[in-house]
Amino acid sequence: MTQLDRYVARTLLGSIGLVMSVLLILGGLFTFIDEQSNIGVGHYDMSEALVFSFLNVPRFALNAFPAGVLIGAMLGIGALARSHELTAMRAGGMSKWRLSATTFGCGVVLLLTGLAVGEFLAPRLEQLADERRALARYNNLSLLGAGGAWVRDGNLIINIAQRDSAREFAGMWVYEMNADGGIVSMAHAQRASNNAHKAWQLGDYAESRFIGDGVRGLREPSHQLASAASANFLQLANVSPAELSISALYRAIRYLRSNELDDRSYLLAFWSGLARSAAIPLAVLFALPFGFGSLRSAGSGARSTLGLAVGLVYFFLQRTVESGAVVFNLNPLLLAWLPTMLLAAVTATLLARTR
Repeated sequence: MTQLDRYVARTLLGSIGLVMSVLLILGGLFTFIDEQSNIGVGHYDMSEALVFSFLNVPRFALNAFPAGVLIGAMLGIGALARSHELTAMRAGGMSKWRLSATTFGCGVVLLLTGLAVGEFLAPRLEQLADERRALARYNNLSLLGAGGAWVRDGNLIINIAQRDSAREFAGMWVYEMNADGGIVSMAHAQRASNNAHKAWQLGDYAESRFIGDGVRGLREPSHQLASAASANFLQLANVSPAELSISALYRAIRYLRSNELDDRSYLLAFWSGLARSAAIPLAVLFALPFGFGSLRSAGSGARSTLGLAVGLVYFFLQRTVESGAVVFNLNPLLLAWLPTMLLAAVTATLLARTR
């Protein structure tokens, strides 16, 4: 039985690996095509676009993982079913629950792989890709480690801390200089957003302006700063909650709650990430009943179509639920887990009806 377990696991993981390889090649190609409009800006050339596309492959892999796992599992189970190997295993005394445990174990391996990529690889490579593109496109941009990103626009020097789980709210520093290189004023804003082509909307703005031997202070809840610095610069500091790792989201939620700030979007992203990860073993297990049902002799095209259809339904249901939780202020914990719970219920029902 142990040899059969290993054989089933090799078949499933091999099929899933093949499907994911095709999806990653297509994802990298689509990203490279999408970057063609940016080529020629500054020093951003074809080779930089290719590097940018390659560095974003892990993020695409995370987004495509549930659908890729489902399609690959359907193809792997289908290969075993068409060759009557599943029937031979059942006849040899291997129960459907033993097969279920084996397929679920493959899903756990994939789950751990996805968590490792999401925690350690995808966020760092995605940030590196954004930094390389920004440095290639804008000659007046500098990245100095923990000091964050600096850009000069005429007599203004702007600084935003680099991307972090909670530093999205660290805001922006603005230094104004005179013709002799002296500092005329320095200001800090808790929040910054790009509301027009050449304007920043700054929140909780505090300014110190040096006049002769004195300093004049200014505080405004909202301040508009005219600057030609691109919104791409802000993206180096601010990151969508959906792009953060699970651990970074947890730290961000703790930070926001300790400062009595709104954490709903981060909380939803946190539970959604966990729910999507938990759906991976279920996606592998979902394919097993079709190896014994009416699709046991179906071709790979029918199985791929079914797997793709179920994967798209799960994907759009997850996105619809996430949007509804934000718009209607619904319980993020319940809604984030709803698609995964539905997938678990359907999988359990199909397995129970399998003879």
